[in-house]
Amino acid sequence: MSELDSKLGMECPHCGEPWLRPTAAPGRYRCVYCLQRFELVSVCPNCGEHSTIVRMSSTSVTACNHCQGSMLKAV
Repeated sequence: MSELDSKLGMECPHCGEPWLRPTAAPGRYRCVYCLQRFELVSVCPNCGEHSTIVRMSSTSVTACNHCQGSMLKAV
């Protein structure tokens, strides 16, 4: 990831572009590049590890603590 990409935002799990933005609904995100919607889930789709999620935080952690995979699921 370049310095410019890190300033733009989080990387979209679908298209890989740095345009993932939180929506008005807690725990929901939308990529403004490919328009795919995502929700933050408590069970990792990659490894199945359960994690506590903080939906109301503006700086939500979207990576699994166990495998570092994305905790975002396409809606």
